[in-house]
Amino acid sequence: MLGLKRWWIYQRERFPVLKHGLLVAVFSSAAVSHSALLRQAQPQPASLLVACAVIFCSFLQLRIADEFKDYAEDCRYRPYRPLPRGLIRRWELAGLGVLTLVLQLLLSLSLGVQLAIALSLVWLYLAAMSLEFGVPAWLKAHLAVYMLSHLAIVPLIAFYGMACDWLVAGDARPSGSLWFLLASAASGAVIEFGRKIRAPAAEEPGVETYSARWGRGRAVAVWMGALMLAAIAALGAASQIRALLLVAPLVILLVSIAGCLAWRFWQHPDRSPAGILETLAAIWTLTVYLSLGPLPVLLRAGFLGGF
Repeated sequence: MLGLKRWWIYQRERFPVLKHGLLVAVFSSAAVSHSALLRQAQPQPASLLVACAVIFCSFLQLRIADEFKDYAEDCRYRPYRPLPRGLIRRWELAGLGVLTLVLQLLLSLSLGVQLAIALSLVWLYLAAMSLEFGVPAWLKAHLAVYMLSHLAIVPLIAFYGMACDWLVAGDARPSGSLWFLLASAASGAVIEFGRKIRAPAAEEPGVETYSARWGRGRAVAVWMGALMLAAIAALGAASQIRALLLVAPLVILLVSIAGCLAWRFWQHPDRSPAGILETLAAIWTLTVYLSLGPLPVLLRAGFLGGF
């Protein structure tokens, strides 16, 4: 099979470029734009481009690391996946990972050595994650701790995205940026829980899901709790850039819709659309990040009428 065709199939099954590219573009532009708004400045095109490319590579590296970490389990329980069935070889994935590291370094250095140092924090944590922090068996037995330890990389990546603005501009880290980092961590939890809560008929042997480990009711309750935390953090971040009038109605609307649909899934999982919580998590993420960065920038520039 031709190389390009194999990689096309791989990305379609394991890392859809268009889907992830959209989420990364919104996330990275929100990080850069939110930092600029905190500094009462305009985001620079170079910072936006570098943040988007480097952060896209970071999430691709997370997928590659998972492929290596889960390889033995995939061979046993999920032989249909690309690596176990031989579509892509591990050395090829490793080569792709190295290429992304080089690309990240070059792009970061193009904006300054200090940005490359900020990138190294993400690299170090990714390496620790890949090694399961030296305690793989213990983490596997404590699912909540496992999830939290892996989610910590999301605000680290968000920190890098914000640094593409303030660090490159030669300013100090802007006051109030912690709210955006908290919103990033909580929204990451919303996505993580959403993609691993399934209806009983969709559970697979050997696949660790929160609904299988905790029970559907508890898993959905935790997902809603993460959503509420993300909502509070988003409102806190919005207050720092004086965008509450924009963000609050969107947050209230999304939390209300999510609450109704989560309740329906809790009570009648077999009547709910497949992947409803994962879909809601994606809509939440896109809406909140757009409203915390790109939309306020456009509004204040007068492109959308101003506010």
